[in-house]
Amino acid sequence: MDNFEDENPFETDVDRVPSETSSTSKVNISEPSSPRNPARTLSSTSPTLSRPFPSSGTNRHPQSTYKSDFCCGRDQWLHSGEDLEILITDAQKTSLNSNTPYITYIIRAGNAEARHRYSEFESLRSSLVKLYPTIIIPPIPSKQTIGDYATKQAKAKEDTAMIARRKRMLQTFLNRIARHPILSNEHVFHRFLDGEVSWTEVLHSPPLSLLPKNTLKAPSHNPTDQSAASAYAALPSPSATHPLRHPDQRSVDSEIFTNKFANHLSGPMEKVTRRTLKRWSENAQDYSELGAALNGYSLNESGALAAAMEKTGQAVDTTYMSTTRLLQELEQNFSEPLHEYAQFAVIIKKLLSYRHQKHVQYEMTQDALENKRELLEEYEKSEREAKRLDEALSKGRVNGLRSPGSPAEGSEGQSQPQNQPQDEAEEPGSAYLPPHPGPNPYKRRAPGMGFLNALSYTLHGMMDVDPETARRSSISKTRETISQLEDALHLSAQDLKYSSSTIQADLDRFQRQKVADLREMTISMARIHRDWCKKNLEAWQAAKKEVEKIPDHPNKRPPSPEQRTVPGPSGLRRDSTATVNGR
Repeated sequence: MDNFEDENPFETDVDRVPSETSSTSKVNISEPSSPRNPARTLSSTSPTLSRPFPSSGTNRHPQSTYKSDFCCGRDQWLHSGEDLEILITDAQKTSLNSNTPYITYIIRAGNAEARHRYSEFESLRSSLVKLYPTIIIPPIPSKQTIGDYATKQAKAKEDTAMIARRKRMLQTFLNRIARHPILSNEHVFHRFLDGEVSWTEVLHSPPLSLLPKNTLKAPSHNPTDQSAASAYAALPSPSATHPLRHPDQRSVDSEIFTNKFANHLSGPMEKVTRRTLKRWSENAQDYSELGAALNGYSLNESGALAAAMEKTGQAVDTTYMSTTRLLQELEQNFSEPLHEYAQFAVIIKKLLSYRHQKHVQYEMTQDALENKRELLEEYEKSEREAKRLDEALSKGRVNGLRSPGSPAEGSEGQSQPQNQPQDEAEEPGSAYLPPHPGPNPYKRRAPGMGFLNALSYTLHGMMDVDPETARRSSISKTRETISQLEDALHLSAQDLKYSSSTIQADLDRFQRQKVADLREMTISMARIHRDWCKKNLEAWQAAKKEVEKIPDHPNKRPPSPEQRTVPGPSGLRRDSTATVNGR
């Protein structure tokens, strides 16, 4: 585990020098980035929270950032500087504006109350992912599995435990956004908390209506910007598995660490936690049955024995109730945050994959630009050769016209006969380029040959295109494509620079949040077990006092001298080999 933490690349390291294989040493990204939305800028020097985000069930900490310009009342409430918390107060079943009933969650943010169903939380998160492709968006609770629907069928959506779990995790989701230095400024989030605004209207109005289908073909700092849509359209859409020629070493380290982090959480830790909770649940069930048996047995006895049996049964019942409480607190304060961080690991993987695709996009744009420049050079070379050939042919024609014996010489000043055909008066060189006759329109076509004749006519038309015109058209189109690719390369370099710095800054913030949350989770686990032990100790000490009141059996033989020298808890050592014959 020590090596696992030592390889963590998310710490803030301002003195880090890029390696030779780093993309910053190969990519010309020294130019100033594109104009950014101030509300969507995040750097390593951005103001952050005084304390990282706590997990569900841990202590809350106020923000240390303040604003003076607010877009709405929810924004002012979120940045008032007080220790505020968004609450999900209830979950109710309703069928408003729907043919089938569903569960709606009541959100209270200050004096505002909003009602949203699970699918609307899901759309909020997906919208934030598209608006901020370089920021870690907190997860929401997972959907019901097919197995849950198969076992519970129609009652799957009304499962009390599932609804209570969703309430807690959705509340944590909202509070994480509210405490984020960037996401808390988003007006879409403010409108989600405002109960007087229709969420359907928000989804179909700017900025969400301006979001592109592919975030790779949009600015990283502001995907809704439409000013450079044509330049971004020229960018390729690489896959996440496309290799890089010059990978950034710190991004590679981050990917390696994130994979280890994800495998560790979703593998051993979650499995062991689920198995531990299952065993605690089985133990609680056993205590429940044992307590009922002891209490029933005490009714058949009398005197001190009955009181001792009853007190022992009560101690077992107390252990059952405290174990049930232990299970609930472990589920809320350790298992759920642990599952949330397993989801965080998957989100970070996608974030690093987005950064990887942006880098691949830059390299592919570079390659496309170089190929187009080479193609343009070939076209221009062909154009120059064609011009030299035309000049040579024109000189040959002039020399042929001025050769001895030519009718043109000696007849200077003589006019042509009026009855001379016009074709004979033209230059002899014009006979060198006869037009293509093309298909005879009066030629009788054989039945069934219409398609072949049309295809032949098309091919003749393609062959009849003037090569000089086609070449100049290709040169013009290639120059236009090169201009678009140059603009796209510049934008891609800016996006790569912005994505790298913003993702790394948010990873640093997430690492500080993770350390604080895991500390709170482990302290909470220790406190839960301590309280469980205290409560059980009191109950069993009371049962012990009642058991000690039971008199010794009259058939017990007197203790030996060795037993007298070693006193037991009651002053005399009990003989475990004594035969109890009953009263």
